[in-house]
Amino acid sequence: MGQWKVRKGSSMNEFLEKWKRQVRELKTEVYALYLAYKDPRVPWYARAFTACIVGYALSPIDLIPDFIPVIGYLDDLVLIPLGIKLALSMIPENVMNESREKAQEIIRQGKPVNRTAAIIFILIWVCLVVLGFAYVLQVFQR
Repeated sequence: MGQWKVRKGSSMNEFLEKWKRQVRELKTEVYALYLAYKDPRVPWYARAFTACIVGYALSPIDLIPDFIPVIGYLDDLVLIPLGIKLALSMIPENVMNESREKAQEIIRQGKPVNRTAAIIFILIWVCLVVLGFAYVLQVFQR
């Protein structure tokens, strides 16, 4: 249970505030990863992996839909944090520190908005859905 355990005598408000702070920190870390993956000092394999993790973390579509009981949150609670940890281990520490500072600065000025990236993610997901339907139709027509 560790950090999520509500101690006797502490209020639910304290627990919720801690949880909100950790979510904000996670958002900053994901944005810092986004900035780091664009840095030329990061190896190509780390860039590719980090781009996938950041894209999936920011995507509104889950690998495992959240409405599926218990395992629906598996990707949010296990896969994304593990992916972030692995991505962090691939990126040089000095690049990550610089990216964290940039991310905090940008977030302080107002949330980052990248409509181009949003359009690209939507197009990728639409293409994947279309390809999936085409494959299913092809399988059932045999």
